[in-house]
Amino acid sequence: MSDSLPPEFALIAKYFRPLAGPGSMDLRDDAALLTPPPGRDLVLTADAMVGGVHFLPDDPPDLIGRKLLRVNLRSGGQGGDATGLSDDGFHPARHAGKLVRAFTAGLARDQAEFNVTLLGGDTTSTPGPISLSLTIIGHVAPRMAVHRSGASDGDGIWVTGTIGDGALGLAVATGRLVDPSGFLLGRYRLPQPRTGLAIGGVASAGMDVSDGLVQDLGHICRASDLGATIEAALVPLSAQARAAGEGWLETCLTGGDDYELLLAVPPSQEAALRAVAEARGVAVTRIGAFHSGPAQVKVLAANGEPLALTKGGWSHF
Repeated sequence: MSDSLPPEFALIAKYFRPLAGPGSMDLRDDAALLTPPPGRDLVLTADAMVGGVHFLPDDPPDLIGRKLLRVNLRSGGQGGDATGLSDDGFHPARHAGKLVRAFTAGLARDQAEFNVTLLGGDTTSTPGPISLSLTIIGHVAPRMAVHRSGASDGDGIWVTGTIGDGALGLAVATGRLVDPSGFLLGRYRLPQPRTGLAIGGVASAGMDVSDGLVQDLGHICRASDLGATIEAALVPLSAQARAAGEGWLETCLTGGDDYELLLAVPPSQEAALRAVAEARGVAVTRIGAFHSGPAQVKVLAANGEPLALTKGGWSHF
C-alpha cells in the first residue's frame, strides 16, 4: 500500500495543517477537543459566503479568506473573545490547489492578527460556485453576553465606526459608483470587525450590522419588543460615503456589509461605552433611541419627517 496521501488529505496537510492550533489534534481526526477557560461560557457563531453573492468572481482569494474570518468574528457582538475556528470550503476541483493556496495565505495573516487558530473543518469539491463557511468559537464571562433581546425603553441606539461603506464598496466593484481613493472597495472586501470591546454590562442589547442598519435594528426591536427611531443625519458616514451624494443615503442605511456593532445602551452607561471604545480606538455614535410601541424602526430625515425607504435591508429569500 502506498504511503502517499490522497489528494484531498495532501491539500489539507499542505495548506491547512500549518494554521491549526491547540485542540485541533493536528487535523488528523474529524473532531476537535476544547476546554473553555475556567469560569467562562462558550460562544459559537457561524456564517457562510458564496461566490456571486458575498464576493465577486474577480475578488482576490486571499482577501476572500480574510473577509470570511472577519465577518465571522461576531463574538465581539456578544462581548466575548474568539479563540478558534472551523472552516468548511466547497471549491471547484479544477481550481482547488490555486485557490486554497491564496485563500489560506490570507486566512493565516488574519489568524495571526486576531489571535485565533484553526480547529478543523471540511474540504469538498463542487461543480457550482465557491462556497465557504466558518464557525468561530470563543468565550465570555458568565452573564456578560450581549443578546439581541434586553433593550429597554429610553436606551440609546449606538453604532461603531461608519455605516454604508461596505454597500457602497459593492457598488464600486460592480461599476455603479466611482471611488478614486479605493477606500470604499477596501471596506467591502476587507471589513474591520470590532473585536475586544468590553461591552458586557454596558450594552443592554446588540448585534453586528450585516444585512443593513435598518433591518438589523428591527431584529433588536422584535427581540426586545420595542420600537426604535433613528435620525438619518446622525448616522456616521465616512468622507467617501458623503462624497457619493444624497442619492446613496438609502444604500448606506439598508445595504449592509458594514459589520459594525449596533448597540442599545442605557443613558447611565454612555460614559462607560465611550471609555471602552476609546480604549480600543473605535469611534461610537448615538443615532437614536428605543421606545415603547410596535416593534418597528422609524427613520427621520433632517427635517424631522419620516424618511420613506424602498426596502429595509438585504434578504436571501
